[in-house]
Amino acid sequence: MVNLFKNHKLILLVVQSNGCFNLSLCYAVFVNNMGDEVSQRNAYGRHVYVDYVNFFPNADETASWVLEILRSSVKECGVKEVHSHSEIFDGNKSPPGFASIVLIDESHVTAHCYSDKGWLALDAFTCGEHDPNHLVNIIHEKLVEKCNDLKLMKREVVDRFVNESL
Repeated sequence: MVNLFKNHKLILLVVQSNGCFNLSLCYAVFVNNMGDEVSQRNAYGRHVYVDYVNFFPNADETASWVLEILRSSVKECGVKEVHSHSEIFDGNKSPPGFASIVLIDESHVTAHCYSDKGWLALDAFTCGEHDPNHLVNIIHEKLVEKCNDLKLMKREVVDRFVNESL
């Protein structure tokens, strides 16, 4: 992160995936809810968003093993699972695919799939001592093992519960 001038930052995000490095350059101005620039910015949580393409397994079968990947990754990270569930969508009311969620004591981990388009979106949100990046890295490795053609399109990390306390 480079401080350009008061409350203006230039951020370089480097993410490694499948031996490749993805670089993102972000410009940020930190403001409060009134639109005023703030001098201090702290976050109590982080939210990681990941988008994939080329994810074409059978939704009925896939929902269960994706949920198991989420659950085992949560356990591997030492995060406490509160509840988990998958819902399969047959295409009658919603597009075909599934949604899976693992509620954790720090927030959640989810996977959403549009099986006819080959899209898979994941997110992990923690508001405690555990790093959602580590959790997503574990999930990513397990998904790539099962789906060789899976392609990471986007990965974004967002601070949550942003506040002005020191």
